Amino acid sequence: MDLQASICFIFFTFTVVFCLFSLSLIIIRSNPCCNCDICTAFITGSWSPEFVNLSDWYTHLLRQSPTGTIHVHVLNNIITANPDNVEYMIKTNFDNYPKGKAFSTILGDLLGRGIFNVDGHSWWFQRKLASLELGSLSIRSHALNVVIEEIESRLIPLITTAADDKDSILDLQDVFRRFSFDSICKFSFGLDPGSLNNLSGSRPVSELESAFDTSTRLCAMRGLAPSPLIWKFKRLFNIGSEKELKSSIDIVKRMAGRVIKERRESGSGKDLLSRFMGSISDDDYLRDIVISFLLAGRDTVASALTSFFLLLTQNPKVLQKIREESDRVLGGSPDSIPGFGDLQHLHYLQAALHESMRLYPPVQFDSKFTKQDDVLPDGTFVKRGSRVTYHPYAMGRMERIWGSDSLQFKPERWIRDGKFKPESAYKYPVYQGGVRVCLGKEMSLVEMKCVALCLIRRFDVNVVNPNRVLRFSPGLTATVSGGLPAVVRRRKVPE
Repeated sequence: MDLQASICFIFFTFTVVFCLFSLSLIIIRSNPCCNCDICTAFITGSWSPEFVNLSDWYTHLLRQSPTGTIHVHVLNNIITANPDNVEYMIKTNFDNYPKGKAFSTILGDLLGRGIFNVDGHSWWFQRKLASLELGSLSIRSHALNVVIEEIESRLIPLITTAADDKDSILDLQDVFRRFSFDSICKFSFGLDPGSLNNLSGSRPVSELESAFDTSTRLCAMRGLAPSPLIWKFKRLFNIGSEKELKSSIDIVKRMAGRVIKERRESGSGKDLLSRFMGSISDDDYLRDIVISFLLAGRDTVASALTSFFLLLTQNPKVLQKIREESDRVLGGSPDSIPGFGDLQHLHYLQAALHESMRLYPPVQFDSKFTKQDDVLPDGTFVKRGSRVTYHPYAMGRMERIWGSDSLQFKPERWIRDGKFKPESAYKYPVYQGGVRVCLGKEMSLVEMKCVALCLIRRFDVNVVNPNRVLRFSPGLTATVSGGLPAVVRRRKVPE
């Protein structure tokens, strides 16, 4: 009897989900409110034969738009690559462009009340707290020590092993994701998941990393659903992808909760969690905050490093200039480890990293939801409750912003009088800007510089098939589908 009831329940659930899915598609496809070319192409998918990624199609449309802004009516989404609009949204009229309930609902099960999923007082409180902690010299010194230790004890031995094996091909994206996950877990929780521990075997992913990957991937898939009713129904009945998501989030939160409990009992340490404990007594709230930092510190750094080494393979002259600069600043020995002072003098490396993220930003777009009717600086009317998206990926490819060589990897565009010169945060919103500027910006750049230098000075890293067109997997950050296979060899340093 129990078996029969279970079969009936499964059949009923599948039928309802399928009907809801079909109904959503019918409503979207028969939307009588808009028959414009953009919406028709989006609904039918007619853009896909010409463009590999949705972001590339949006870039094409934004280039064609006189204002650098388009409207995808069926999604109620205004997308812009206009720097004036970006400044207006994240600075001038900041209060009218919160993340919004629609966004926080999608990520709420994973991030809870964490800083990247809230607005208003809760956001301001966490922002102020994080600013005080991340701005301290002691925490930045601790972060650098964590990164250097991870490089010396795990990353360099792993790459060396691969370099000595003539048949070895490394997936750089996988390596960087493991490395950055270990580093951010140590920095945030004082927890070592050991993703790079197995240097000669298959390098199995830790349970925490696997659960975290699954959680972020499935949360992103929620945003791609034809209707939020689909995933909300699946969550209600705990079936399909929502069942898998719930299980993964439970693992992440359980492990985070265990670390917090142990830290409460043993006393504070040097990590970010220990510092937040002095100001927050609610352990669930504390867990949400630190999980948000895991998300920000892991995937963005790994994504940036992945595209950086792809571009270096494509542009050997840039690689040579980075090596020449590092020899001048750090000396000729490839084994020397840079300190804070050394990193400040590596202007060309700084320029190359920024140029890489201009073309391949770790977060390709960012959306807000309007509280009140508004008009953007380019004249676009925004109705209350609309989604407004600014698109760093498209902005980095706009000739009207970067000039006729906008598609070229050219670090020199960031150099003035021999020194690195930053661009406006609204022209280059990779780290956002205004009151939302990324608090971990400098720390992420330090981590990327250290990893880049230690690999560039010791090894020749060549991406396999570097000229292939990149396809990005659905996710909260830019992830290359199929990874980034590379051949690594020990570098022969001229004497």
